[in-house]
Amino acid sequence: MSSSSILSGRAAIIREVGLKTVIETVPAQKQPSELLPGECLVKLEYSGVCHSDLHFMLGEFAPPSLPTVGGHEGVGHIIAIGEQSDRCRFRVGDKVGITLLGSTCMQCELCLSGKEQYCAKFKTLGFEAWGTFSEYVVAHTDYVVPIPANLPSPVATPVLCAGATVYSALKNSMSSVGDWLAVSGAGGGLGHLAIQYGVAMGLRVIAIDTGEEKKNLCLSLGAEQWIDYKESSDVIADVRAAAGGVGPHVALIAIGSHAPYLQASLYLRPMGRLLCVGLPSGPLNGLLLTPFAVRGIKLIGSVLGSRKEIVEALDLAARGKVTPHFEVRPHAEINDVLERMHKGLLVGRVLLKY
Repeated sequence: MSSSSILSGRAAIIREVGLKTVIETVPAQKQPSELLPGECLVKLEYSGVCHSDLHFMLGEFAPPSLPTVGGHEGVGHIIAIGEQSDRCRFRVGDKVGITLLGSTCMQCELCLSGKEQYCAKFKTLGFEAWGTFSEYVVAHTDYVVPIPANLPSPVATPVLCAGATVYSALKNSMSSVGDWLAVSGAGGGLGHLAIQYGVAMGLRVIAIDTGEEKKNLCLSLGAEQWIDYKESSDVIADVRAAAGGVGPHVALIAIGSHAPYLQASLYLRPMGRLLCVGLPSGPLNGLLLTPFAVRGIKLIGSVLGSRKEIVEALDLAARGKVTPHFEVRPHAEINDVLERMHKGLLVGRVLLKY
Protein backbone atom coordinates (compact mmCIF):
# COMPACT_ATOMS: atom_id res chain seq x y z
CA MET A 1 0.00 0.00 0.00
CA SER A 2 1.51 3.34 -1.03
CA SER A 3 1.82 6.11 1.55
CA SER A 4 -0.55 8.28 -0.50
CA SER A 5 -3.36 5.73 -0.12
CA ILE A 6 -3.01 5.22 3.64
CA LEU A 7 -6.04 6.53 5.53
CA SER A 8 -4.83 8.94 8.23
CA GLY A 9 -6.49 11.25 10.72
CA ARG A 10 -5.92 13.41 13.79
CA ALA A 11 -5.32 11.79 17.15
CA ALA A 12 -4.61 13.14 20.63
CA ILE A 13 -1.88 10.74 21.69
CA ILE A 14 -1.00 10.13 25.33
CA ARG A 15 2.76 9.62 25.51
CA GLU A 16 3.26 10.07 29.25
CA VAL A 17 1.19 9.92 32.42
CA GLY A 18 -0.46 13.31 32.96
CA LEU A 19 -3.06 15.61 31.41
CA LYS A 20 -1.12 16.42 28.25
CA THR A 21 -1.78 14.86 24.85
CA VAL A 22 0.12 15.39 21.61
CA ILE A 23 -1.95 16.09 18.50
CA GLU A 24 -0.60 14.18 15.51
CA THR A 25 -1.82 12.99 12.13
CA VAL A 26 -1.43 9.24 12.18
CA PRO A 27 -2.64 6.25 10.11
CA ALA A 28 -5.89 4.66 11.23
CA GLN A 29 -5.28 1.69 13.52
CA LYS A 30 -6.45 -0.52 10.67
CA GLN A 31 -6.91 0.29 7.03
CA PRO A 32 -10.25 -0.77 5.45
CA SER A 33 -8.63 -3.79 3.79
CA GLU A 34 -7.23 -4.96 7.15
CA LEU A 35 -10.56 -5.15 9.01
CA LEU A 36 -11.52 -8.57 10.33
CA PRO A 37 -15.01 -10.03 10.00
CA GLY A 38 -17.26 -8.18 12.42
CA GLU A 39 -15.04 -5.09 12.59
CA CYS A 40 -15.84 -1.66 11.19
CA LEU A 41 -13.96 1.60 10.76
CA VAL A 42 -15.75 4.73 11.94
CA LYS A 43 -14.82 8.29 11.01
CA LEU A 44 -15.87 10.42 13.94
CA GLU A 45 -17.55 13.81 13.92
CA TYR A 46 -17.56 14.40 17.68
CA SER A 47 -16.01 12.97 20.83
CA GLY A 48 -17.10 13.62 24.38
CA VAL A 49 -14.65 14.16 27.22
CA CYS A 50 -15.36 12.19 30.40
CA HIS A 51 -13.95 12.54 33.89
CA SER A 52 -12.83 8.92 33.75
CA ASP A 53 -10.48 9.98 30.94
CA LEU A 54 -8.67 12.07 33.56
CA HIS A 55 -8.38 9.10 35.92
CA PHE A 56 -7.00 7.01 33.05
CA MET A 57 -4.48 9.63 31.91
CA LEU A 58 -3.29 10.24 35.47
CA GLY A 59 -2.77 6.52 36.02
CA GLU A 60 -5.37 6.34 38.79
CA PHE A 61 -7.12 3.25 37.41
CA ALA A 62 -3.98 1.38 36.33
CA PRO A 63 -0.78 2.47 34.60
CA PRO A 64 -1.74 3.06 30.94
CA SER A 65 0.15 1.22 28.23
CA LEU A 66 1.79 4.06 26.30
CA PRO A 67 1.49 5.48 23.74
CA THR A 68 -2.28 5.30 23.53
CA VAL A 69 -5.39 7.33 22.75
CA GLY A 70 -8.24 7.86 25.23
CA GLY A 71 -11.90 8.76 24.77
CA HIS A 72 -14.93 6.46 24.78
CA GLU A 73 -17.89 8.57 23.70
CA GLY A 74 -18.13 9.47 20.01
CA VAL A 75 -20.45 9.73 17.01
CA GLY A 76 -19.52 9.32 13.37
CA HIS A 77 -20.18 7.31 10.21
CA ILE A 78 -19.07 3.83 9.22
CA ILE A 79 -16.69 4.09 6.28
CA ALA A 80 -15.73 0.41 5.99
CA ILE A 81 -16.84 -3.00 7.26
CA GLY A 82 -14.69 -6.12 7.34
CA GLU A 83 -15.31 -8.70 4.65
CA GLN A 84 -17.52 -11.69 5.50
CA SER A 85 -19.32 -9.77 8.28
CA ASP A 86 -22.41 -11.84 7.57
CA ARG A 87 -24.36 -10.94 10.73
CA CYS A 88 -23.68 -7.22 10.52
CA ARG A 89 -26.81 -5.07 10.82
CA PHE A 90 -25.04 -1.91 9.61
CA ARG A 91 -24.03 -0.57 6.23
CA VAL A 92 -21.30 1.79 5.11
CA GLY A 93 -22.55 5.33 5.66
CA ASP A 94 -24.64 4.55 8.77
CA LYS A 95 -24.32 6.99 11.68
CA VAL A 96 -23.29 5.15 14.83
CA GLY A 97 -22.09 5.75 18.36
CA ILE A 98 -18.87 4.49 19.91
CA THR A 99 -18.94 3.67 23.63
CA LEU A 100 -16.66 2.21 26.28
CA LEU A 101 -17.97 -1.26 25.36
CA GLY A 102 -15.33 -2.69 23.05
CA SER A 103 -16.29 -6.34 23.37
CA THR A 104 -17.44 -8.95 25.90
CA CYS A 105 -17.56 -12.74 25.91
CA MET A 106 -21.34 -12.87 25.17
CA GLN A 107 -21.44 -16.28 26.86
CA CYS A 108 -21.31 -15.74 30.64
CA GLU A 109 -24.38 -15.31 32.85
CA LEU A 110 -23.91 -11.54 32.93
CA CYS A 111 -23.78 -11.22 29.15
CA LEU A 112 -26.74 -13.54 28.69
CA SER A 113 -28.80 -11.60 31.23
CA GLY A 114 -28.21 -8.23 29.54
CA LYS A 115 -25.55 -7.02 31.97
CA GLU A 116 -22.61 -7.36 29.62
CA GLN A 117 -20.94 -4.21 30.98
CA TYR A 118 -19.94 -6.32 34.02
CA CYS A 119 -18.46 -9.21 32.01
CA ALA A 120 -15.09 -10.39 33.33
CA LYS A 121 -13.78 -10.33 29.75
CA PHE A 122 -15.05 -6.81 29.04
CA LYS A 123 -12.58 -5.05 26.70
CA THR A 124 -12.69 -1.25 26.76
CA LEU A 125 -12.33 1.31 24.00
CA GLY A 126 -10.34 4.32 25.10
CA PHE A 127 -8.46 2.30 27.72
CA GLU A 128 -7.33 -1.03 26.25
CA ALA A 129 -7.75 0.02 22.61
CA TRP A 130 -7.48 3.41 20.92
CA GLY A 131 -10.55 5.49 21.61
CA THR A 132 -12.51 8.47 20.38
CA PHE A 133 -9.78 11.08 20.78
CA SER A 134 -8.70 9.62 17.43
CA GLU A 135 -10.56 10.66 14.28
CA TYR A 136 -10.74 7.04 13.06
CA VAL A 137 -11.80 4.25 15.41
CA VAL A 138 -11.88 0.50 14.83
CA ALA A 139 -14.88 -1.06 16.56
CA HIS A 140 -16.85 -4.31 16.55
CA THR A 141 -20.18 -4.08 14.76
CA ASP A 142 -21.93 -5.84 17.66
CA TYR A 143 -20.98 -2.97 19.98
CA VAL A 144 -21.48 0.18 17.95
CA VAL A 145 -24.83 1.85 18.61
CA PRO A 146 -27.34 3.06 15.99
CA ILE A 147 -28.09 6.77 16.35
CA PRO A 148 -31.76 7.77 15.88
CA ALA A 149 -32.25 9.59 12.59
CA ASN A 150 -33.76 12.67 14.23
CA LEU A 151 -30.99 13.04 16.81
CA PRO A 152 -28.15 15.39 15.79
CA SER A 153 -24.65 14.02 16.29
CA PRO A 154 -23.58 16.52 18.99
CA VAL A 155 -26.79 15.88 20.96
CA ALA A 156 -26.31 12.11 20.79
CA THR A 157 -22.65 12.11 21.82
CA PRO A 158 -23.02 12.93 25.56
CA VAL A 159 -25.72 10.27 25.93
CA LEU A 160 -23.37 7.43 24.93
CA CYS A 161 -21.44 7.49 28.20
CA ALA A 162 -22.67 10.22 30.57
CA GLY A 163 -26.35 9.79 29.74
CA ALA A 164 -26.33 6.00 29.59
CA THR A 165 -24.40 5.77 32.85
CA VAL A 166 -26.86 7.82 34.92
CA TYR A 167 -29.87 6.33 33.10
CA SER A 168 -28.74 2.80 33.98
CA ALA A 169 -28.05 3.76 37.60
CA LEU A 170 -31.51 5.31 38.00
CA LYS A 171 -33.28 2.51 36.14
CA ASN A 172 -31.79 0.00 38.57
CA SER A 173 -32.26 2.12 41.71
CA MET A 174 -35.56 0.54 42.76
CA SER A 175 -37.22 3.97 42.68
CA SER A 176 -40.89 4.81 42.40
CA VAL A 177 -42.67 7.78 40.88
CA GLY A 178 -42.61 10.66 43.36
CA ASP A 179 -39.45 9.56 45.16
CA TRP A 180 -36.91 12.22 46.05
CA LEU A 181 -33.56 12.02 44.23
CA ALA A 182 -30.51 13.99 45.35
CA VAL A 183 -27.85 14.54 42.66
CA SER A 184 -24.37 15.64 43.75
CA GLY A 185 -22.41 17.31 40.98
CA ALA A 186 -25.75 18.23 39.44
CA GLY A 187 -24.40 20.90 37.13
CA GLY A 188 -21.71 18.71 35.58
CA GLY A 189 -21.61 16.42 32.56
CA LEU A 190 -23.29 13.46 34.28
CA GLY A 191 -25.27 15.37 36.87
CA HIS A 192 -27.29 17.59 34.53
CA LEU A 193 -28.34 14.48 32.60
CA ALA A 194 -29.23 12.66 35.83
CA ILE A 195 -31.65 15.49 36.63
CA GLN A 196 -33.42 15.04 33.30
CA TYR A 197 -33.56 11.24 33.34
CA GLY A 198 -34.80 11.43 36.92
CA VAL A 199 -37.57 13.86 35.99
CA ALA A 200 -38.49 11.68 33.00
CA MET A 201 -38.89 8.75 35.44
CA GLY A 202 -41.18 10.79 37.67
CA LEU A 203 -38.63 11.52 40.41
CA ARG A 204 -38.39 14.79 42.36
CA VAL A 205 -34.86 16.16 42.15
CA ILE A 206 -32.68 17.98 44.67
CA ALA A 207 -29.67 19.44 42.84
CA ILE A 208 -26.43 19.81 44.82
CA ASP A 209 -23.59 21.84 43.32
CA THR A 210 -22.17 25.34 43.51
CA GLY A 211 -22.33 28.56 41.49
CA GLU A 212 -25.07 30.67 39.96
CA GLU A 213 -24.58 29.31 36.43
CA LYS A 214 -25.03 25.72 37.59
CA LYS A 215 -27.99 26.71 39.77
CA ASN A 216 -29.79 28.26 36.80
CA LEU A 217 -29.05 25.24 34.63
CA CYS A 218 -30.25 22.70 37.21
CA LEU A 219 -33.50 24.53 37.96
CA SER A 220 -34.19 25.01 34.25
CA LEU A 221 -33.86 21.24 33.75
CA GLY A 222 -36.51 20.40 36.31
CA ALA A 223 -34.79 20.24 39.69
CA GLU A 224 -37.25 21.30 42.40
CA GLN A 225 -34.64 22.14 45.03
CA TRP A 226 -31.15 23.63 44.88
CA ILE A 227 -28.43 23.38 47.52
CA ASP A 228 -25.12 25.20 47.09
CA TYR A 229 -22.67 23.10 49.06
CA LYS A 230 -20.26 26.02 49.42
CA GLU A 231 -22.90 28.35 50.84
CA SER A 232 -24.61 25.75 53.05
CA SER A 233 -23.48 25.55 56.66
CA ASP A 234 -24.92 22.03 56.97
CA VAL A 235 -25.43 20.15 53.71
CA ILE A 236 -26.81 17.06 55.45
CA ALA A 237 -29.51 19.01 57.28
CA ASP A 238 -30.38 21.06 54.20
CA VAL A 239 -30.82 17.99 52.00
CA ARG A 240 -33.01 16.29 54.60
CA ALA A 241 -35.13 19.44 54.91
CA ALA A 242 -35.49 19.68 51.12
CA ALA A 243 -37.01 16.18 51.10
CA GLY A 244 -39.70 16.67 53.68
CA GLY A 245 -37.40 16.55 56.67
CA VAL A 246 -36.56 12.84 56.37
CA GLY A 247 -34.14 12.88 53.46
CA PRO A 248 -34.30 11.63 49.86
CA HIS A 249 -35.00 8.07 48.81
CA VAL A 250 -32.04 7.99 46.41
CA ALA A 251 -28.72 9.81 46.09
CA LEU A 252 -26.73 9.72 42.86
CA ILE A 253 -23.14 10.87 43.20
CA ALA A 254 -22.02 12.22 39.83
CA ILE A 255 -18.73 13.71 40.94
CA GLY A 256 -15.43 12.09 41.79
CA SER A 257 -14.84 13.44 45.28
CA HIS A 258 -15.17 11.99 48.77
CA ALA A 259 -17.43 14.43 50.64
CA PRO A 260 -20.67 13.73 48.70
CA TYR A 261 -20.50 10.03 49.57
CA LEU A 262 -19.96 10.73 53.25
CA GLN A 263 -22.81 13.26 53.28
CA ALA A 264 -25.23 11.00 51.39
CA SER A 265 -24.69 8.15 53.84
CA LEU A 266 -26.02 10.47 56.54
CA TYR A 267 -28.82 12.39 54.77
CA LEU A 268 -30.57 9.47 53.04
CA ARG A 269 -33.80 8.32 54.66
CA PRO A 270 -34.01 4.75 56.06
CA MET A 271 -33.87 2.14 53.26
CA GLY A 272 -32.38 4.77 50.94
CA ARG A 273 -30.16 3.90 47.99
CA LEU A 274 -26.73 5.43 47.37
CA LEU A 275 -25.77 5.20 43.70
CA CYS A 276 -22.02 5.06 43.14
CA VAL A 277 -21.36 6.67 39.74
CA GLY A 278 -18.64 9.30 40.27
CA LEU A 279 -15.29 7.67 41.05
CA PRO A 280 -13.00 9.32 43.62
CA SER A 281 -9.31 8.56 43.31
CA GLY A 282 -8.01 6.51 46.21
CA PRO A 283 -9.85 4.91 49.14
CA LEU A 284 -12.89 6.60 50.67
CA ASN A 285 -11.65 7.51 54.13
CA GLY A 286 -14.18 8.24 56.84
CA LEU A 287 -17.11 6.27 55.42
CA LEU A 288 -18.80 4.50 58.32
CA LEU A 289 -20.81 1.32 57.79
CA THR A 290 -23.00 1.93 60.83
CA PRO A 291 -25.51 4.18 59.00
CA PHE A 292 -25.82 1.59 56.25
CA ALA A 293 -26.57 -1.22 58.69
CA VAL A 294 -28.74 0.67 61.18
CA ARG A 295 -30.88 2.41 58.54
CA GLY A 296 -30.80 -0.26 55.85
CA ILE A 297 -29.09 1.92 53.25
CA LYS A 298 -28.00 0.18 50.08
CA LEU A 299 -24.80 1.09 48.21
CA ILE A 300 -25.29 0.34 44.50
CA GLY A 301 -22.42 0.52 42.03
CA SER A 302 -23.11 1.36 38.40
CA VAL A 303 -20.86 1.59 35.36
CA LEU A 304 -21.97 2.70 31.90
CA GLY A 305 -25.07 0.77 30.80
CA SER A 306 -25.87 -2.29 28.76
CA ARG A 307 -26.27 -2.00 24.99
CA LYS A 308 -30.03 -2.09 25.49
CA GLU A 309 -29.90 0.68 28.09
CA ILE A 310 -27.77 2.86 25.81
CA VAL A 311 -30.42 2.53 23.10
CA GLU A 312 -33.14 3.39 25.65
CA ALA A 313 -31.21 6.45 26.83
CA LEU A 314 -30.81 7.63 23.22
CA ASP A 315 -34.52 7.09 22.59
CA LEU A 316 -35.47 9.39 25.46
CA ALA A 317 -33.18 12.06 23.99
CA ALA A 318 -34.64 11.54 20.52
CA ARG A 319 -38.14 12.06 21.97
CA GLY A 320 -37.09 15.34 23.56
CA LYS A 321 -37.26 14.12 27.15
CA VAL A 322 -33.54 14.74 27.69
CA THR A 323 -31.43 17.52 26.17
CA PRO A 324 -27.70 17.49 26.88
CA HIS A 325 -26.14 20.82 27.72
CA PHE A 326 -22.79 20.99 25.95
CA GLU A 327 -20.05 23.20 24.61
CA VAL A 328 -18.28 22.35 21.34
CA ARG A 329 -14.54 22.91 21.06
CA PRO A 330 -12.10 22.04 18.26
CA HIS A 331 -10.32 18.72 18.71
CA ALA A 332 -7.02 20.61 18.82
CA GLU A 333 -8.06 22.25 22.12
CA ILE A 334 -8.35 18.96 24.02
CA ASN A 335 -5.56 19.79 26.47
CA ASP A 336 -7.30 22.99 27.55
CA VAL A 337 -10.56 21.07 28.00
CA LEU A 338 -8.84 18.43 30.14
CA GLU A 339 -7.26 21.10 32.31
CA ARG A 340 -10.58 22.91 32.82
CA MET A 341 -12.28 19.62 33.68
CA HIS A 342 -9.54 18.79 36.18
CA LYS A 343 -10.17 22.15 37.89
CA GLY A 344 -13.94 21.62 37.98
CA LEU A 345 -14.66 24.58 35.70
CA LEU A 346 -16.96 22.87 33.17
CA VAL A 347 -20.73 23.28 33.11
CA GLY A 348 -22.47 20.37 31.35
CA ARG A 349 -20.47 18.41 28.80
CA VAL A 350 -17.69 19.45 26.42
CA LEU A 351 -17.48 17.92 22.95
CA LEU A 352 -14.49 17.86 20.64
CA LYS A 353 -15.26 18.42 16.95
CA TYR A 354 -13.13 16.95 14.18
